[in-house]
Amino acid sequence: MENETNKPRVQLDRDAWVAAATDVLAEEGIAGLRVEVLAKRLKVTKGSFYWHFQDRRDLLMAVLQAWKEGRIKDIVKQTRAEPGHELEQIYHVIDVYSASRSRRGAMIELAVRDWARRDPDAAAIVAEVDDIRLRCARDLFLACGVPMDEASSRCMLLYAYVFGISLMIYDKFDSDTARVKRDIADLIARSANATQATGA
Repeated sequence: MENETNKPRVQLDRDAWVAAATDVLAEEGIAGLRVEVLAKRLKVTKGSFYWHFQDRRDLLMAVLQAWKEGRIKDIVKQTRAEPGHELEQIYHVIDVYSASRSRRGAMIELAVRDWARRDPDAAAIVAEVDDIRLRCARDLFLACGVPMDEASSRCMLLYAYVFGISLMIYDKFDSDTARVKRDIADLIARSANATQATGA
């Protein structure tokens, strides 16, 4: 039988550490994100960590960067519209982001936002992501002919709604949550709808 000590060690790349760190962040928050915890979870030594990262802070910045890139890629994809179909895309964005998305995704979002309350680097990245989210949504309203001030207000309302509903347990509030969500989408998109209907 082959000696256990002769088996090759699993080689983890930087992305594997970042993915594992993101899982721990979602489950335990930033306080639980420690090198020892990650090494144990990944079944490697701490030496493997220091092959890829200078220190814990280097890892934390890599986690933030990965989160930022993923969120920006997602919102750019969701708000991309064919010319003449911007209103449909507004409804799509509202529907996608107000739906019951993955629990893991929601936990990561909450953990990153909690982290941003205590860390200026995290706060700067969250602010950058939120700014891009808002600008992408506002561009859809502007493409529908909504004036700039109102487009800004409506995209802010859109995100206040989708983030708020992700924190709520509302199943017992109304027996027809699908109708409630449709009505809310109509309220958010109403001005854009009216503008397109009149051809203004």
